[in-house]
Amino acid sequence: MRYLSKTGPPMEYQMNHDRRGLALIFNHEDFANPDKKRRGTNKDRDILRDSFQDLGFEVRCHDNKKKAEVLEEISKAAAANHADADCFVCIFLSHGDEGEIEAYDKKIQIKKITDAFRGDECKSLIGKPKIFIFQACAGDKSEDPVTGMMAEDSDEEEVMEEAANIYTIPAGADFLMCYSVAPGFKAFRHTETGSFYIQDLCKLLQVDGSTMEFTELLTQVNLAVSRRTFNTFKKQMPCFTSLLTKNLYFRPKK
Repeated sequence: MRYLSKTGPPMEYQMNHDRRGLALIFNHEDFANPDKKRRGTNKDRDILRDSFQDLGFEVRCHDNKKKAEVLEEISKAAAANHADADCFVCIFLSHGDEGEIEAYDKKIQIKKITDAFRGDECKSLIGKPKIFIFQACAGDKSEDPVTGMMAEDSDEEEVMEEAANIYTIPAGADFLMCYSVAPGFKAFRHTETGSFYIQDLCKLLQVDGSTMEFTELLTQVNLAVSRRTFNTFKKQMPCFTSLLTKNLYFRPKK
């Protein structure tokens, strides 16, 4: 078995297609149960729309859609031809629970949404980044603040197996799942200024979105949100799961 050293040139996703790609935003302020109203979410929708448009995406916003309507839009996006696009983004701003997101009337399994874009279902996105961002609770627990000790980082050698000239990839490859909070925990939102996670994400996108590798940017978002404190000394810790196979940059198109 042969390996490439970590000093070799990094591989990047091809981002020179005619289009950057489609970004869907499903924003839920109102629900069938009026007690669930999510004040402040329109601030998140607007700053997300502006941030992703600045990166070259075609942004489509959908407000307060029912489950059937959300799944219809997901189905249409999965069936569309993305051959001339760099990637695809889908964002949900809503209530949620572990593994679920709420539409206006009913809950939707997150897996049902993402499965529509797997390589065996959506051929034109094979080998391209598929980014999903969820601003929602994933449970009812809250993070408590702790004080840590300083420690030295340890270096571990990174190796990458050399790929053949012709290869196949798993149908579930090239997904990036971004969550405002770790499984089982609450996400916080200000009723006037929007959510911690989305606001910090967009601030970093506006400054470094076209120059910083995207998972590195998400790590910076994790740090920014982790430093915030909710009104009763509660904390929030975002997370992301990467099935990406290359580095991801949103460099300006020439």
